[in-house]
Amino acid sequence: MHQSDLCCVFSASCSGCGPGYRSPLDAMKGSREEIVYLPCINCNSDALKPDYLATVDVDPKSPTFCQVIHRLPMPNLRDELHHSGWNACSSCFGDASRKRNRLILPALISSRVYVVDVGTDPRAPRIHKIVEPVDLFWKCGLANPHTTHCLGNGQIMISCIGDPTGNGKGGFVLLDGETFEVVGNWEHSGEAVNFGYDFWYQPRHNVMISTEWGAPKALAGGFNPAHINEGLYGSCLHVWDWTTHKKLQTLDLGEDGAIPLEVRFLHDPDATEGYVGCALSGTVYRFYKTPKGDWAAERVISVPNKKVEGWALPEMPGLITDILISLDDRFLYFSNWLHGDIRQYDITDRRSPRLVGQVFLGGSLVSDGPVRVLEDPEKQSQPPPRIIKGRRVSGRRVSGGPQMLQLSLDGRRLYVTTSLFSGWDKQFYPDMAKDGSVMMQMDVSVSGGLSLNENFLVDFGKEPDGPALAHELRYPGGDCTSDIWL
Repeated sequence: MHQSDLCCVFSASCSGCGPGYRSPLDAMKGSREEIVYLPCINCNSDALKPDYLATVDVDPKSPTFCQVIHRLPMPNLRDELHHSGWNACSSCFGDASRKRNRLILPALISSRVYVVDVGTDPRAPRIHKIVEPVDLFWKCGLANPHTTHCLGNGQIMISCIGDPTGNGKGGFVLLDGETFEVVGNWEHSGEAVNFGYDFWYQPRHNVMISTEWGAPKALAGGFNPAHINEGLYGSCLHVWDWTTHKKLQTLDLGEDGAIPLEVRFLHDPDATEGYVGCALSGTVYRFYKTPKGDWAAERVISVPNKKVEGWALPEMPGLITDILISLDDRFLYFSNWLHGDIRQYDITDRRSPRLVGQVFLGGSLVSDGPVRVLEDPEKQSQPPPRIIKGRRVSGRRVSGGPQMLQLSLDGRRLYVTTSLFSGWDKQFYPDMAKDGSVMMQMDVSVSGGLSLNENFLVDFGKEPDGPALAHELRYPGGDCTSDIWL
């Protein structure tokens, strides 16, 4: 029996024990979040500074609520910290010997992987180990690490988007869960795909699905539309056999599914379906297992482009950059980074999501900005600029658009940051790249609906070493984008 299957069997019979929660619904009953971790990139300045991991207090009863209470600087420059994951999560709930005490923090540009000790003092993380780029280059032929997931067998798996020369290459690095040494590739030799980005696995159905962004040499300096036609960006989902590590299928979504980024299976480990947000096309696809046993995908949500003037192109896509699913598999959320809105859909009917919440938080369409909407199929008026006071004496204008999302375990609070990737931030939101990003919080209605919490704001423009761009959010005890159930 496969080690992950052993973990699954043990999990079903033990009374408690390892990291995380027995089930997604049990996780919804977990403790309220008190701190969150965010990787931060220092904005360009005369004095070059390293990226750092920020610890933010989100406990409303705390005297340091809405403040950065600790900063862990990296010992190198120009890393581009991006996403993070865990050494152990709910996939190892059945193993009492495992602890969620190391945050895995890949650097998208430098190709380092930082292993951060968050167990000794969760409010003051420290660096435990550094995996140098040469280990990824020589042992795996990969670079530009992105998404991290822990595995039920104790290993850690990280997707990569490129090779050491800057070309696109979608492969997966395995780390030992104890020593954090590079073990090698997850995929078989010669089976890496053209592009990589995110992945999610569903062991009960022996499947993993991965997505595509683009070639690092194309995307690092900003987005050039000509690169789409040059084949430097992806449009495919890849279906893998979880046990044999063999690629089974490639689902080409075409122009309607251009640049499929974040992929989410439903949290129910018995589910045979999920969703992927396609950035450039402004679509969400549902992928699913067919009665024949293979996999297929269908478009279920479309955000139409808006015809505009005063912008780089005559049409502006929404640019869906992050999606997530509530732990009860009831609601799907995504951010339109360019249009500037967050949307909430009821996905009770999996094939026909229903829009139940929408809030604009900045973006490129604000009414006092340079862009004018000439034609909008959704017939929405241009939103006013968003100014949040929070705990400040004066308000802070949200520059940039909503980007990374994280939902509280109980599904009542949605946290939002505004930075996508520093090269793209500078291109599309130069004011944010200069003044720093923000972190906001939405209140979520149990029946559907979103509203901005006007009393919550973390302003990364006021950091001690200058403005910073904060990205993905992680809770110390796991969340709905980090944990997978076996």
